[in-house]
Amino acid sequence: SQALIVPFDPSAPSQAVAGVLPLQLWSLTPSGDKAPKAGTTATFYNTPAGKTTTISSVGDGFAAKASEVKRELVRKSVGAAVKELKAFDGVTDVVVDASLDPHAAAVAAHLALYKFTLKTNVPSPFDPRNAEPAGDKIAFAPVEASAEWDRGVVYAQSQNLARTLAEYPANMVTPTAFTERVRREFEGIANVEIVVRDEAWAAEKGMNVFLSVTHGTSEPANIYKGAADKTAAPLAFVGKGITFDSGGISLKPGAGMKLMRGDMGGAAAVVSAGLAIAKLQLPINLVVTTPLTENMPGPSATKPGDIIYAMNGKSVEVDNTDAEGRLVLSDAIYYTSTEYKPHTLIDVATLTHAMVFAVGEVFSGVFSSSDELWQQLYEAGQLEHDRFWRMPMDDEYLPQIHGSNADLQNTGGLPAGSATAALFLKPFVAGLEEGEIKWAHLDMAGSMEATRPGAYQEKGMTGRPVRALIEFARRLSN
Repeated sequence: SQALIVPFDPSAPSQAVAGVLPLQLWSLTPSGDKAPKAGTTATFYNTPAGKTTTISSVGDGFAAKASEVKRELVRKSVGAAVKELKAFDGVTDVVVDASLDPHAAAVAAHLALYKFTLKTNVPSPFDPRNAEPAGDKIAFAPVEASAEWDRGVVYAQSQNLARTLAEYPANMVTPTAFTERVRREFEGIANVEIVVRDEAWAAEKGMNVFLSVTHGTSEPANIYKGAADKTAAPLAFVGKGITFDSGGISLKPGAGMKLMRGDMGGAAAVVSAGLAIAKLQLPINLVVTTPLTENMPGPSATKPGDIIYAMNGKSVEVDNTDAEGRLVLSDAIYYTSTEYKPHTLIDVATLTHAMVFAVGEVFSGVFSSSDELWQQLYEAGQLEHDRFWRMPMDDEYLPQIHGSNADLQNTGGLPAGSATAALFLKPFVAGLEEGEIKWAHLDMAGSMEATRPGAYQEKGMTGRPVRALIEFARRLSN
């Protein structure tokens, strides 16, 4: 039931952990002249006595590589070892040699263990009928305890929460169920306030564009005040929360539509990142806003060609009801930027299929007029290997969304579809033109799902860019 994981550097023969000599063990396996690639594993039973040991390479030339590269190699090494061990029945306690990078080792261990399922042949920790949440199949602990390991656990568990919220089918994660789950997750955490608003409140505020998407149902805000000055301007996250997107009247094709249970991936990501920031009690003030609704056809559904007045007074023509994400985000962004006056606002959304074509599932796209904010996001993403790619946001694209009878049209045609979506959101960031706020729009439509397994993640919803957002906030708070 007990096992040991040792990430090992083939060029460091002196490494020893708990009586285990990794290089000596590796020499017992069939191998060639070249050093084993990162993530190459070998498992030894009753070594040491009564335990199983899995050693996993970090690859050749580890010591000479850049710090962010080494961190990813540790993740690959530990993740591969966990994937091997979790296939064995009876392994319940695993000790990890985290000496090469405690944070990365903790992240990889907990991400690699995760696998969403609602099959009933064995008890599932995700079964919504569970009275109490089931524990993990394997409990991890480092050889040497450290704050870095503990922080890595929080990063990974928060990403796993985002994965879970996105994986649940839309009949299990409705806007109301999402809100109730968020309440439970934040219970007992200091300096947190959760505010849930209903449809009547949104109507009173003039959030007509948000309400046009099958009549939005709730807009909760999580407020965390961890800074010494509780009145200081906060950081703000806004996440698109379409718990199911049928396309509305502009109905999507049936093939693959079930993936649209994950169209609330932006809301899942920002809430989960906010949870980690609160758990870590980072010295920062944060507001997280998640406009939640479904996008469904029906007798009262918005029709293509309808013109609606947004909270900021601008008129918006709905050219296509399947471009609903920018509609719910626009009012939420304006509300958050005017109500809380953040110094920085980052919105996160599975916004455009054009982003899938642009960068696939490797990067999340970033649109920002702030070079400084882009650089901060880039560095956080590189360190966590939750990476971003900067996209163009040029006013020459504006005619594509300015050609209707309204101030804005919610689509601009196929060319540069991600860029026109970002430009649609820009006028709703209050204070941006005056230089009072920095803003970035993160389009994670491609990175929402992994269609192939990675070294430390299975196929499925990814929970990105949770770790990058936490790291961004942690660096901002230092």
